Amino acid sequence: MSSITFFQDTYISITYHQNQQYINADWIGFQTKQSVQDGCERILEAMAQFNCYKVLNDNTHVEGIWSSAAEWVGSDWFPRMRQAGMVSFAWVYSPSMFSRLSTDKSLRFTYDTTGIEVFDSLAEAQRWLAAIPA
Repeated sequence: MSSITFFQDTYISITYHQNQQYINADWIGFQTKQSVQDGCERILEAMAQFNCYKVLNDNTHVEGIWSSAAEWVGSDWFPRMRQAGMVSFAWVYSPSMFSRLSTDKSLRFTYDTTGIEVFDSLAEAQRWLAAIPA
């Protein structure tokens, strides 16, 4: 598997998987509104740099609530992702119930959820993305 690390920090790791043609955002630990916004902007940058419009948004390592960023994610960032060409967005839930609630809250603020799916496991999300043409 050929992957390129695009951005790495304490709160997120973003890689581009060339063979499967998707961007993987692996969120880590507790998130703040600022870390969510910064990470989301980096995902947009990665999409543009690699001309890749499939995203695996992995929250399996996220802890706690980040609902302060939920409205921004749903009403500001997702429309810009769509405008930038996003085709599919596989969102893997965190095992943390508080983080799961934040994910659901973000999606309630999202006007158009076409192409956005939420999964309980990384493997399910990867299979779904693999079935979508690049």
